Amino acid sequence: MSLHLGDVAPDFAADTTEGKIQFHNYLGNSWGVLFSHPADFTPVCTTELGAVAKLRHEFDKRNVKVMALSVDPVESHREWIGDINETQHTHVNFPIIADPKFEVANLYDMVHPQVSDKFTVRSVFVIGPDKKVKLMITYPASTGRNFDELLRVIDSLQLTAGYSVATPANWKQGEDVIITTAVKDEDIPKKFPKGHKRIKPYLRTTPQPNL
Repeated sequence: MSLHLGDVAPDFAADTTEGKIQFHNYLGNSWGVLFSHPADFTPVCTTELGAVAKLRHEFDKRNVKVMALSVDPVESHREWIGDINETQHTHVNFPIIADPKFEVANLYDMVHPQVSDKFTVRSVFVIGPDKKVKLMITYPASTGRNFDELLRVIDSLQLTAGYSVATPANWKQGEDVIITTAVKDEDIPKKFPKGHKRIKPYLRTTPQPNL
């Protein structure tokens, strides 16, 4: 199955390190991050799950629930968590999905046969409260993910969902944003009372409106 931005994220039931979950029910009204890793007891994944655990408070601030997945069973996940906590000096504080039958992996197209038909690639899905896919990123197994960048993208997604703006290249929280071309010049003062800068007819910036 191929997913596209804007599609409803497939629902599923699964065993996790925190018990059985029904994905959509688990998310509730929160945003969600679902990310897969190739296998337990692998070095890059160990650092990744440790990084996410350390950033849990940042995800919580943004009303985001995170879940990891691999095709190994729950018992393996639980053993591996001990290694993650020890080596990354943290405490894994989010569920890890067990997917030994590749049911979730196939729903989300996480297996790329030209790379491996036995393991999932490093996929990331950001899902909105409407249960629709807002972001998809796929990394090769050899490259660890940048979770600070993922938080930056979530900030952009949450901002642009509520205002008629887009975020420019390398944007960070607190910086100016771009007014979308759908907003007419005459409507800008009412919609963006903090003021704006007209660089080109199609390029107009304004201070971040939700601060």
